[in-house]
Amino acid sequence: MKRWKKSFSRITRIVFLIILFAFLTGTGYYFVFPDISKMKKENPKKTSFMEYREKEWKSKGKKLNIRKKWVPLSNISPYLIKAVIIAEDDKFWSHHGFDVEAMQKALEKNIEKGAFKVGGSTISQQLAKNLYLTPAKNFMRKLKEAVLTWRIERTLSKRRILELYLNVAEWGEGIFGVEAASLHYYGKTASDLNPDEAARLAVVLPNPRKLRVDGESRYVEKRAKIIYNIMVKRGIVIPEYEDVMQNIPEEKSINHTPPANGEP
Repeated sequence: MKRWKKSFSRITRIVFLIILFAFLTGTGYYFVFPDISKMKKENPKKTSFMEYREKEWKSKGKKLNIRKKWVPLSNISPYLIKAVIIAEDDKFWSHHGFDVEAMQKALEKNIEKGAFKVGGSTISQQLAKNLYLTPAKNFMRKLKEAVLTWRIERTLSKRRILELYLNVAEWGEGIFGVEAASLHYYGKTASDLNPDEAARLAVVLPNPRKLRVDGESRYVEKRAKIIYNIMVKRGIVIPEYEDVMQNIPEEKSINHTPPANGEP
């Protein structure tokens, strides 16, 4: 309990400093706009991130279109939901938008590399970036992201944050949202994803245009296996059950409906 209070106190101080600096640098605009409360019931038709990609394609002469299909959280495989949380933000259900420990580690790595490359972002932060900002990596963008994240956590439920994120996240060139990704890579809906497929989709989220779900990257294979094993250890996946269910031929399924003529 003391540890939680200490962590919360640190987050409060960080938020206060962010607010102060935001107003001093003109980022205070994001404390009022956009209207995040709309996201409680309204599904975004096109995000800032999507618009950024469209402009990028146009400048490069690429003729690509956004592929997306909204799906409620209840229609997304629980394996995918668990895999994404494990891979992206394992403290998602307990933090208030920021993972202080991850942020500190990211800061240390950035100092070592002498560049702003590692973000230590939570799912809430990534949602803020996808909905309202761009993939630009600089301090001011991160500051805007922090302000929006704070507002998102205060306005939306964790379930809604997760639903929004899984529907707007980039999963490849022009592919946004888990339903579009599932149909593209596996030819099935997001509700039918198995543990292996879910793990692979979760792994590529940090860099979906470089890390391919359907490629032969050793990194993707290794990370997907790690995520799968974590799901097994936590009881999310029961391998024996999965193997049995996947190997039952449909034509041999038992029909318990009695014959129409009453014969055995």
